[in-house]
Amino acid sequence: MPQSLILVNLLIKLGVAASAASILGRSVEFKSLLFREERNWKQQIYLVLWLGIPMALGVWVRFVQTSFLAGDLSFETAILLGVIGGRFTGVLGGALLGFPALLHGEWATLPFMVLCGLLAGQMRRLAPGRDDIWSFSPFIDLSIYRWLRRNLPTPQLFEWQTIFFVTIVALRFLHAQIHRLLPRATFSLESPTWWVELLIYATSVMVIGTELKIWNSVRIQIKLEEQERLLLNARMEALKNQINPHFLFNTLNSVSSLVRFDPDTAREMIIKLANILRRLLSSSDAFVPLREEVEFIDNYLDIEVVRFGRDKLRVLKELDAASLDVMVPSMLLQPLVENSIKHGLASKIEGGSIRLRSRLSDSQLIIEVEDDGVGMAAANLLEKPTGLGGTGIGLANVAERLKVLYGESARLTIDSREGKGTLIRLRVPVLHGEEGAAALYEERSSTRR
Repeated sequence: MPQSLILVNLLIKLGVAASAASILGRSVEFKSLLFREERNWKQQIYLVLWLGIPMALGVWVRFVQTSFLAGDLSFETAILLGVIGGRFTGVLGGALLGFPALLHGEWATLPFMVLCGLLAGQMRRLAPGRDDIWSFSPFIDLSIYRWLRRNLPTPQLFEWQTIFFVTIVALRFLHAQIHRLLPRATFSLESPTWWVELLIYATSVMVIGTELKIWNSVRIQIKLEEQERLLLNARMEALKNQINPHFLFNTLNSVSSLVRFDPDTAREMIIKLANILRRLLSSSDAFVPLREEVEFIDNYLDIEVVRFGRDKLRVLKELDAASLDVMVPSMLLQPLVENSIKHGLASKIEGGSIRLRSRLSDSQLIIEVEDDGVGMAAANLLEKPTGLGGTGIGLANVAERLKVLYGESARLTIDSREGKGTLIRLRVPVLHGEEGAAALYEERSSTRR
């Protein structure tokens, strides 16, 4: 074969390997099999089928189109399956990859591929850690440099990546010798020119290293997405937990003001508070139906009505029945109602009223909490000191939670006029059922990376 044609096939071989690794890396099922630390025998078989069948077809193409040799990646794939999946996977994959050659008379290919898979699987067992496998570099000079830097102070004879490199080269050399002795029993691309032969060896190492690098990039991305999801969960829990002590502190203040002169009412408030806390402790859902939020607010307002007096705190509801089944963030309304009471009505001698409204409009849920209290500037409303002695975390917390959960598709607006009252309006996307809320949560987790 002309040397130029060999070089062209080597370049195409690298391209085929990179393309195949990239295409397979986009499959969710393949990724779930590839990046498992441990696999049962069924998962190992599935991994062999996912990677082995396309590469076995490449071997078959070599017999159909004799001038196209770059599709035969059986040697490299057998080693990849062994080092990724272990000895069983390597042996099974080697047998699958050698089978098409066996059907065409190359009987030595199958046992050699099985040997490659077995030795590569043994190399997996010898690896100090799984990261050593995924971080394998085809550039041996860099591996030697890292080995020298790491081992000069305390010399060690064993360096896994270098040994793995030597194993690939040794197996490639053994394959070449079998081909020279039994040219019809197996196929191996060879050249009488030393530097072309050197490139053939280098290409095999490059193919294995390139595919591992591509899949390692996908592996790192998956880990980053998982860390982002965990961070989002932690952030949501922190925001949610920030509300509960705030609410508890203010409610206990209300109870303490009644203990001395009205113990029966104080006892009733404690019972209602216990019901509220039981609900908070028993539910860890990020989203709940609006109906549950309204029921929770009813319990909260029962406590506040006792404190203010039924003649000074009136609650009016205008709730669209269709909106009550829409999923909303848990503990969404309580901070809004609390702000209306604390900052709008508490300082108004004659008391006032709170209106709760909900309706659906253009695939959005609109929730309004309006009071006829003293009113104040929207900016001040977010910064008003609370019973905790800090800044007003209520509305700021709600705004932050909406941003985390919905991004730009949700909005919180405040329309407040001094002496007239305050209107807080929420616009959030319509989510029906737990599936819709879960889908939004997953989408926000992926778009935040």
